[in-house]
Amino acid sequence: MDAARPDDSRGQQENLTGAKGLPERPALDREALSDANFLAATGIAQLTVVETTGSTNADLLRAVNEDPKAWPDLAVLTAEHQTAARGRLDRAWEAPARSSVLVSLVLRPVNADGRPLPTQTYSWLSLLAAIALRDALDETAGIPAELKWPNDVLVRGGKIAGILAQLGPLGGGSVPPVILGTGLNVTLTEDELPVPTATSVQLQGAGTVDRTALLKSYLSRFCTLYRSFCNADGDATAGLAGGPSLHKRVETAMVTLGQQVRAQLPGDHEIIGHASRLDDSGSLLVVDASAHEHVVTAGDVIHLRPWSPQDSDQHGSAKRGAGWHRSEKHGSEAHSSDKQGSGESGYA
Repeated sequence: MDAARPDDSRGQQENLTGAKGLPERPALDREALSDANFLAATGIAQLTVVETTGSTNADLLRAVNEDPKAWPDLAVLTAEHQTAARGRLDRAWEAPARSSVLVSLVLRPVNADGRPLPTQTYSWLSLLAAIALRDALDETAGIPAELKWPNDVLVRGGKIAGILAQLGPLGGGSVPPVILGTGLNVTLTEDELPVPTATSVQLQGAGTVDRTALLKSYLSRFCTLYRSFCNADGDATAGLAGGPSLHKRVETAMVTLGQQVRAQLPGDHEIIGHASRLDDSGSLLVVDASAHEHVVTAGDVIHLRPWSPQDSDQHGSAKRGAGWHRSEKHGSEAHSSDKQGSGESGYA
């Protein structure tokens, strides 16, 4: 399969109707997604829909390496089904065909003058996507959503979506692109959920489970926020799209803040303490029992979970340390979450 052009089979466009009690799962409306007015209003450079592929993120990572000019800023790839999707820390997952919104974007962030954004601002892009998806779920499906750091999207405590941002290749002295993938559980039934703590749009009694409407709503909101963020030179404290700053929006929507948490880090290290706030790069600041403030980055953390004193009996004495490292090798995580729908942390 051509890395830049995943399987674009268009032969099976029929609805997947409720066999064995499953919900109807119609195909995405490709005509609506390719509508010139929609693309012009969002600034989307191109939008490709494929029936099945291994991973939309992996496809775009290969594509921007092989033919960068063919995949400009805000080029979009969405799939009806993924067979080899990877989440944070290479965790694998798969959902039934046409049960989810699975979409990846190429981002080449520049400001209004065409000047590339500093790469240290890239860590906010997945959080920006999480806010856009939260707003889309609220305004289009009528369900309330919250954020779990670093960028899982929850509804009533259940994980409904995950996001993965990966750095593309650095070529010709230019700044690397970001490949931003999002996976949203739409019509998964309880029996299809990977774990009981996951959920789906349908299970939340949403006003719609139309994947085309949800995808368009998400992309519209993301593009508006993204352009405003770029025009502010990636300043997360600047007003965004005529409203509060990205930093303020994220902190307001994030259930992690104010909790006692346990952050598991590489090398059998962990930090236990109060999740107090986000710093200027979107990293989580955790204050431990000795009042020391640790910086926890999305690229380092393996798991982040609520913690209570009773948990200490289960975990025993643990090594504790702070991680402060961000890898920028090809394909590394710019800011990410885990296994889509797992309730642990993933993408699409």
